[in-house]
Formats: sequence, C-alpha cells, structure tokens
Amino acid sequence: MTYSIDFRQKVLLIKEQEKLTVMETAVRFGIGVASITRWDKRLEPLRTRTKPATKLDMEALKKDVDKYPDAYQYERAARLGVSQRAIGNALKRLKISYKKNTVASESGRKRTAYFSGQDRSLSDE
Repeated sequence: MTYSIDFRQKVLLIKEQEKLTVMETAVRFGIGVASITRWDKRLEPLRTRTKPATKLDMEALKKDVDKYPDAYQYERAARLGVSQRAIGNALKRLKISYKKNTVASESGRKRTAYFSGQDRSLSDE
C-alpha cells in the first residue's frame, strides 16, 4: 500500500516542527523507519522500476529468437539457463511479440515474431 502525498507531507512537517527523530516519527505514526527516510529523499512514489536484467544476456536472447523464432518460452529458458518467467519479461522489454498470421499455413502453426521499432520481422515458413 502506498501512502498519499498529503499524508507524507504531514508526517515530514510534524517531524520538522516538533524536531522528532526518524524513529520517534515512525513510532508516532505507526509506519516504518525506512519509509520516512525514503520520503526525506523523494516525496513522490516511483511508478516504474528500471532495473536491468541481471542473469539473462539480452544479446543471446535476440540471437535465440533469430535462430529459433517458433520456440516456446520454456525451450528458450532451458537453452539460456533461466526461468520461463525471465524469458517472458525479457521478451516484453525487447518489445518482441508473436502474432498470428492472417493467412493459414499448411502446418497450422505459422507465427511471426515482430520486433517493435525495427524494420525486420522473422517468419517461420
């Protein structure tokens, strides 16, 4: 749960007016010490998290998508040594999505990988 900006301002104002420590303020309002410390640095809450992938090599994933455009996420995960969820998140970060083709294929499983923001697309024929 995030606290409203009005509440955050009120807590910090009372902390300054009454010259309370962070611990005393936390006890008085029943909130965490880390929250008050964080509010001192930045009042507005962060909306997104900008943490890069740490375990997955994004270039290796791009090459894997180029080489195996029709592979399932669990297959990519096994090849790259990460979880299926990590593959899904990385594909989302790379803006790679799979769309059905409008033309039916003979095999019944023809898909195209679209790379957003790029002029190339992969198709399995």
